[in-house]
Amino acid sequence: MKLYSYFRSSASYRVRIALNLKGIPYDIVPVHLLKHGGEQLSQLYRTLNSDGLVPTLVEDADGADGPHVLTQSLAMIEYLEEIHPTPALLPSTPLDRAFVRGVALAIACDTHPLNNLRVLRYLVHELKVDENAKNAWYRHWCESGLAALEVTLARDKRPGKFCYGDTPTLADCCLVPQIFNAQRLKCDLSAMPTLMRIYENCQQLEAFVNAAPQNQPDAEA
Repeated sequence: MKLYSYFRSSASYRVRIALNLKGIPYDIVPVHLLKHGGEQLSQLYRTLNSDGLVPTLVEDADGADGPHVLTQSLAMIEYLEEIHPTPALLPSTPLDRAFVRGVALAIACDTHPLNNLRVLRYLVHELKVDENAKNAWYRHWCESGLAALEVTLARDKRPGKFCYGDTPTLADCCLVPQIFNAQRLKCDLSAMPTLMRIYENCQQLEAFVNAAPQNQPDAEA
């Protein structure tokens, strides 16, 4: 498999974690989101992923249909779950699977899109907000989204070492990248002890460490 990835992309980070947890070998193909006007917007990359976003997962396939190309990080992780069901990233019961998916979607659909690079670029280039206002936007939506998730996990009996029980799931694949970026942008996470405890537990696992931005082949200082 090839993962077209940017080292600091939250969505790419999620998929790297999932691949590592499942022990699936893959090659990183770096796509720089800032250089040359954004390599993800190039005509060449858009022939692979018309959204002009990362990540893209490409799986070689036998036969005439050519390689399989997958977009959208959660769809990729669900695909990996189906073709490599062990270790499982989703619980065994429908209700608990819905809980884990709910945590993942709260991050991937409600919090992260408001802080995505193309949104921040629009704020700066089209709405002419300054750097301080842009960062205030980022922190507001990131902190409010994570604060709501803190309440969800703190009042539920299902979290353990991780978002669900004592083994990592799809939820943790999404939580860790969001916390990483929140820390990078100096968000206030002091009122989120449950999330931070889970984040620290994830940092003890090689799969998460190896997926971290600073450990990617395209990492920058």
